[in-house]
Amino acid sequence: MINSSIRPVCVTGIGIVSPLGNNLNSFTRALQSGQSGIQVLSNQPPSRSLRVGGVVNINFSDYLGLAQISILDRVSLLALVAASEAVQNANDHASSPAALNQAGVYLGTGIGGIQALENAYAEHFLRDGKRIKPFTVVQAMNNASAGHIAMEFKCHGPSLTYSTACSSSAMAIGEAYRAIKHGYIDCALAGGTEAMLVPGTIDAWDALRTLAIADADNPASACKPFSKNRTGLVLAEGAAVIVLEALDVALKRGATIYALISGYGSHTDAKHLTKPDADGQTATMRAALREARLDPGAIGYVNAHGTATLAGDVVETNAIKQVFGQYAHTLPVSSTKSMHGHLMGATGAIEFVAALCALRENFLPPTINLAEPDPACDLDYVANTARMGVSLLHVMSNSFAFGGSNACLIASAS
Repeated sequence: MINSSIRPVCVTGIGIVSPLGNNLNSFTRALQSGQSGIQVLSNQPPSRSLRVGGVVNINFSDYLGLAQISILDRVSLLALVAASEAVQNANDHASSPAALNQAGVYLGTGIGGIQALENAYAEHFLRDGKRIKPFTVVQAMNNASAGHIAMEFKCHGPSLTYSTACSSSAMAIGEAYRAIKHGYIDCALAGGTEAMLVPGTIDAWDALRTLAIADADNPASACKPFSKNRTGLVLAEGAAVIVLEALDVALKRGATIYALISGYGSHTDAKHLTKPDADGQTATMRAALREARLDPGAIGYVNAHGTATLAGDVVETNAIKQVFGQYAHTLPVSSTKSMHGHLMGATGAIEFVAALCALRENFLPPTINLAEPDPACDLDYVANTARMGVSLLHVMSNSFAFGGSNACLIASAS
C-alpha cells in the first residue's frame, strides 16, 4: 500500500569496486591521500597515442563463485561485488533489512555488457563466422546487472535500469530515493556499474576527441579537471551500490545510518546532445536544493561533475556561481574524477559515495593534478591535497550527461 506521507530516507549500506580500491575503507583512504587509480591500459593499439584508464584490479574468485564468473559480463560481476558489500555493510551490527525481499533494484549503466558485444563482433567478423557464444545476449543486455542483483538477494520489488549516459546512476539513486520517500517501497539497492575499457569503445571515444593526452612519464596525471593544461577525460570502470531505507524502518532494526538523502534534482537541457548547458545545470542544482529545503549557503561541499574537458569545466563553474552566488567562491568544490577517472554510467554513484565519505569522515576530497587553474575556473577546487577535520552538514553531488540529462543529489548528516 502506498503511504501518502513523506518519509525521510537514509543510507544504511555502501559497497564500492573502483580504481581506488574494492571496498569502502580503501576507497575512503585513497580519497584522503589523493591517490590516483589511473594507469596505462594493457591493450595498447599500435601507432596510437598512449592510452590510460581507471582500472579495477580485482580477483573475482575472492568474491563470487565460478559459475557466476564464467557466464556474467564484467559489468555484472562488478555490480554484484559492490552490491554484496553494500548488503553486508547494512547488516553489520543490526538485524538484516526486513524489507530486503521486497526491495527495489535501481541501477544505472551507460552501455551495459559491452565486453560481451565486442567479443561477439570479433567472433563474427574476425574468426570466420564461428558460432557466437550462446550467452552473449543475456550478458550484454543493459538490465542484466540489475537482474543478477535481484536474484542474488531475492529482491522482489521493482527492478529498473537507467541509461542516461553520465547521469545514469545518479538518476537511479534519485528515483529509488523518491520511491521510498513516497511509500512505494521501504528499501532499495541503488547505484551503477560500468566496464567499457575495451578497444572498440575506447576507439569510439577517441574519435570524439574528448580523451586526455597522457604523459608517458606520469600517466597517473592525465586527468586534470579545472586546470589550464587539461586535455580531456579519462575513461574508467567500476561499480557502487548503496542500500537505501525508510528512516523509521532502519531505526527500528538498529541499523547504522550513514546519512540522509535530502534532495534530488533532475532536469533536461533540451538544447544540444553533447554540449553542456549552464542553465540546465543551474536548474538541476536548484531543484535539488528546493526538495531538500536548503538555502545554497547550507551546502558545505560539492562533488563536481568535473570531467576535465575544456568546455565542461567552465560551464559547470559558471553554473555553480549562478546557484551559489555570494557563497560560490568560499564553497569547496572538487572533482574526484582526477583520481578515479570517468566511470560514465557508474560515475554518479561513485561520486555520491565520495560525497558520503566526506560527510561521514569530515574531510574534503581533493582535485589532484591541479598545478595551474584555468583563469575561467576560479573557485576553490581543494587543489591537490585533502582537507581533514572539516565539519559538514550537507553535501551535493553533480552529474551532467550527454543528451542533456542532468541529476543532482544532496545528502545530509544524520
